[in-house]
Amino acid sequence: MTLRYRALGGTGIEVSSYCLGTMMFGYIGNPDHEDCARILHSALDQGINFVDTADMYSKGESEEIVGEALQGRRDEVVLATKVHFPMGEGRNRSGNSRRWIVHEAEQSLRRLRTDWIDLYQIHRPDPDTDIEETLATLTDLVRAGKIRAFGCSGFPAEDIVDAHRVSEQRGLYRFRTEQPPYSLLARGTERSVLPVCQRWGMGTLTWSPLAFGFLTGKYRKGREIDLTTGRPSIAAERFDPADPANAAKFEAVEQFALLAEEIGCTLPELAVAFVAAHPAVTSVILGPRTLDQLKASLARAELVLEDAVLDRIDEIVPPGTDLYRVDSAWNARGMTRHALRRRPVLERAAAE
Repeated sequence: MTLRYRALGGTGIEVSSYCLGTMMFGYIGNPDHEDCARILHSALDQGINFVDTADMYSKGESEEIVGEALQGRRDEVVLATKVHFPMGEGRNRSGNSRRWIVHEAEQSLRRLRTDWIDLYQIHRPDPDTDIEETLATLTDLVRAGKIRAFGCSGFPAEDIVDAHRVSEQRGLYRFRTEQPPYSLLARGTERSVLPVCQRWGMGTLTWSPLAFGFLTGKYRKGREIDLTTGRPSIAAERFDPADPANAAKFEAVEQFALLAEEIGCTLPELAVAFVAAHPAVTSVILGPRTLDQLKASLARAELVLEDAVLDRIDEIVPPGTDLYRVDSAWNARGMTRHALRRRPVLERAAAE
């Protein structure tokens, strides 16, 4: 197997076209630290030089596992982690403020047992923090040598553009990468996020290529699903065929499985190759829970899909289409806060 390597968003850092995601390292997925270390070492031995984690994955346990496993091999790896989500009870223990970013950067360095982080990512937007505050803090961390570059994750296109505008106006370093969800079943990122990243020369690190397990081939239409293990045990409602959105996913999976069989590959191999085919994608994040899952994802890493195959995919799920609300995707405040999309009753009454 020969992996490709690509420049990471103009940083001059080269990363493998597949990245080892470690969300499943720790109590939420695989609590066996030694087994997780074997997965990481196997990935490195097969040419992957890019590892992605986050402070909130298993409440810091994932970072601790990665830090321990990388002892003696740290210089081989481009190491990425993230900050934003709560890491404990109480106020001011989440978000994108200077106070929280500086605190968590130090905690991540400690858990990862390293002196620097290659790519530090803002895990989600924070409408309560001025983006200038966030960018200035990240710029200071680069200048202090704590991080080498920084990026964002789950940001809508308009927020990415706004961040670049602020960086230019204020003379701050800018986001070098974005980390959006992208798969055969969730193509919404093609509408604006990927084009914006290309326009600004950003690296794009896509996650969930197997669509929360739907594209593993394990969950099929008309088959009984064990809701006590794997992904269904985390969110059983996402696998209920009575839900129209889930039914649409099951139907598409059947068509993709047939297409994979026709071209002589497995469904997961088709799913990963599809994401890697987009010219805006720098690296596809794989999130294995077991060594066998890693091996399955990398079995055909060299697979390149012909135009005719990509055309067939477009017929099953058209470009820019999400068959379901992408898990953990960003919801703008205007969608979730009534006060931002409803005029006060008194003002409406006066207008009448």
